[in-house]
Amino acid sequence: MPTGLILFAHGARDHGWRAPFDALVERVRALAPGTPVRLAFLELMEPDLETAAGDLAQEGADAIRIVPVFFGQGGHLRRDLPQRVAALRERLPGLSVSCAAPAGEDDAVLDAIARFCVRGL
Repeated sequence: MPTGLILFAHGARDHGWRAPFDALVERVRALAPGTPVRLAFLELMEPDLETAAGDLAQEGADAIRIVPVFFGQGGHLRRDLPQRVAALRERLPGLSVSCAAPAGEDDAVLDAIARFCVRGL
């Protein structure tokens, strides 16, 4: 099985908040057919990171790449995510787990957001 991909978002009490993330998952799946893609949340929504990773491992993934769909690195990404990744590695020792930089710190993402901000001026 190819490397599994987990898009990792914060989560919110308002269920409608997840709609753009669900749409992002579908776009990623279209760009990477055959790659198992899951959405996971830090808090307040399901599934959590452990559940999403466990599902991918059960389906045969031996590697997982986590992409934080956050604008920047606050305490959640500097503290909480590394702790959760360490727990995943301990719980699923045969699984290789890597993390990308937060999406909002990538130049291409920032360029796309900048273009959005000035569109229609």
